[in-house]
Amino acid sequence: MDFDYFLSLISRIQNAHLGGASSHAKMIPKERKLVTIEDVKTANPKIAAVLALFYPDKSNLTNFLLILRANYDGTHSSQISFPGGKYEQQDGDLQITALRETSEEVGVSMDHIRIMKKMTDTFIPPSNFLVSPFFGFTDERPEFTINHEVEQIIEVKLTDLLNDDSVSSKNLTTSYMKNIEVPCYNFNETTVWGATAMMLSEIKDLIKENLH
Repeated sequence: MDFDYFLSLISRIQNAHLGGASSHAKMIPKERKLVTIEDVKTANPKIAAVLALFYPDKSNLTNFLLILRANYDGTHSSQISFPGGKYEQQDGDLQITALRETSEEVGVSMDHIRIMKKMTDTFIPPSNFLVSPFFGFTDERPEFTINHEVEQIIEVKLTDLLNDDSVSSKNLTTSYMKNIEVPCYNFNETTVWGATAMMLSEIKDLIKENLH
């Protein structure tokens, strides 16, 4: 998708309703129980935020950013995700958390990012985090500089997300079940599943429903 066309969709996107649980459900295994508001309250989760960052490439095609997290002793080691992390008291709000973490992890200045919309919160049971995703963009492709938390930058074309052929399934053993078929996105050699895939599903639905 041409980036100028993407920019023309912003006002529609800002005013549109979110798909929420129905969008998330498309990327959840059938065997997995849907999480309720009461489940989240009972879990008393930690709070975090991530940023889905969109920008033009050198051909003015719209891309978005994913990262491969570095290998460490933790639940999300070596996983594909959006840049982001845990809320800190000095942030003041979760949008600042998403912007600060993106700046720290991939070197994109907070001043260069414009937030279009807050997406639906996503609960991640294995790590007990409630994550607020933010949908933002920059007018130019950033010069990425990764820190120790990031193994690799992954740039994906928006058209690949919008292409239904990018959706498939993969047999995985997860924190909640063994040998189950998990819905996923395949972007070239990158496979995305779990919470990040759920967030991408909502972004995909939001953009597709507001094309003109």
